[in-house]
Amino acid sequence: MSYGQGGPPWGQGDRGPQGQQPYGQQRPATPDWEALASASEARGRKRRWTLIGGGAVATVAVAALVATLVVRANSDDPKASDPIGGVSSSSTLPEDTTAPAPSFSEVAPPPPPDPKDFVSSAEKDKAPLTALSLYPGRKLTVGDRVYAKGALHRTTKCASGTQGALGQVLTKNGCEQLIRATYRRDGVAVTVGVATFKTADVAARVKEETSGNVASLAGEGVPTFCRTTVCRSTANAYGRYVYFTVGGFTNGDNVTKQDRAVFTTGDDVAEFTLRQIHRRGVAQASQAAAAQ
Repeated sequence: MSYGQGGPPWGQGDRGPQGQQPYGQQRPATPDWEALASASEARGRKRRWTLIGGGAVATVAVAALVATLVVRANSDDPKASDPIGGVSSSSTLPEDTTAPAPSFSEVAPPPPPDPKDFVSSAEKDKAPLTALSLYPGRKLTVGDRVYAKGALHRTTKCASGTQGALGQVLTKNGCEQLIRATYRRDGVAVTVGVATFKTADVAARVKEETSGNVASLAGEGVPTFCRTTVCRSTANAYGRYVYFTVGGFTNGDNVTKQDRAVFTTGDDVAEFTLRQIHRRGVAQASQAAAAQ
């Protein structure tokens, strides 16, 4: 072996005797794969037990909280039902629940007065009554029919405004006054007469005993009519009032069943009279109700 140049340096080249490597070039040890796998498996088991243990702790904590809420809800403590520990819902109720409840009167309010009651007796029917208050204005309009108002008359001597036996009937039953008004349209005229009595019973009796009629009222453009000719007449009662109509032609012709204009005029004037009497009752009933 030469120590000069030309030979391989010491430690390089082929292995020495018995396969040993030169100094400084130790062969790395082979890893123990089985040991490493066992260690990794052990660490995985430990981690799983840690996670399972943490979940169990959380589950126990939630169960304990629910159990606490249930116990507090069933507790007699007024704050137990409040899981936050704030004001209990029962604190919004009045502290003294023994106070008496509000009471209401068991007496029903009186019914409103009946308008007819106020026109059924002289004791209640105190509103002023005149020919103008009963028949106001200068005309009467019913639908498309317009009637001009003629003369008005009022008297306490009821028999003076009648024909035939009616005067005697009115006087016998204590007639207080007789108001008359005439309406005309297209050659037809109707006079309405309203007589008042003390009570509705007397008025009803007068209606049944009626004979003859009121005398037609001329004037204000209406000539005398229905004094010697055939005319249509009616009689009705409402409350303590009895009202009559007599209607016919202003030219003196007799009225027949075919003369619908005479019938219509008489019905319109009679209906208006009834409404006027009823309005008196309504007005007085309203005043009585307001006074109550």
